[in-house]
Amino acid sequence: MSEEQTEATPQYLLLRDDNNWPDWCSRAQLVDFLHTTMKPYEDQPADIDNAITYAFSGEKYAGGFIMLVEMQGRLAGALAMLNTGMGGYVPENILLFVSVNPEMRGHGIGGELIRRCIAQCDGQVKLHVDFGNPAKRLYERLGFEHVYDEMRYKR
Repeated sequence: MSEEQTEATPQYLLLRDDNNWPDWCSRAQLVDFLHTTMKPYEDQPADIDNAITYAFSGEKYAGGFIMLVEMQGRLAGALAMLNTGMGGYVPENILLFVSVNPEMRGHGIGGELIRRCIAQCDGQVKLHVDFGNPAKRLYERLGFEHVYDEMRYKR
């Protein structure tokens, strides 16, 4: 394999705490990456940061992990998986955020990222996806099924 091919191979890094961020991605960079690359379905930076805190929590019924994808020395993709502390009707895990750098989409990075993260989980995994989000097709190809419609009461 040539040096160029090696540099272009995605590298996946699993983080279970806030102490081992790689040189090519800090927590602040991840928050900005998810906020920027998930448009128009993005969450606010404070909410993303809170989710990272939850993922790294050692509290009972909390926790999870972050998986990062590096290519050519920069962040190419990321996923946040949270533990729900439940099971059955409310699955054990929720895939909260997943995104791939728009310049790197269409090369299987997102699908592989999701597959690797599901392999790290015990129990079922759920996610929320807007009906018009084109990523919905990817989730269906990976085996996610439409089960419930979500309803919310907003104050």
